[in-house]
Amino acid sequence: MHIERLVTMANDIATYFTSEPDHATAVTGVRDHLTRFWDPVMRRQLKVFVTDGGQGLLPLASEAVRGMNVPAVVS
Repeated sequence: MHIERLVTMANDIATYFTSEPDHATAVTGVRDHLTRFWDPVMRRQLKVFVTDGGQGLLPLASEAVRGMNVPAVVS
């Protein structure tokens, strides 16, 4: 999937959780959503994108992605 689409989707999820008054709960909410509903390949792509700078990703989404445990690609 194109990274631009993943960024848009992750930002939409983060936007939903911005109404959560507790920041840690919001970060956990975004991270849990990505972990439960996104394909591992999509999560890996987003994790690499954040590692490379994450331009355009909302801070809440970026923080959630940085905290995700994404397994390395097995060849």
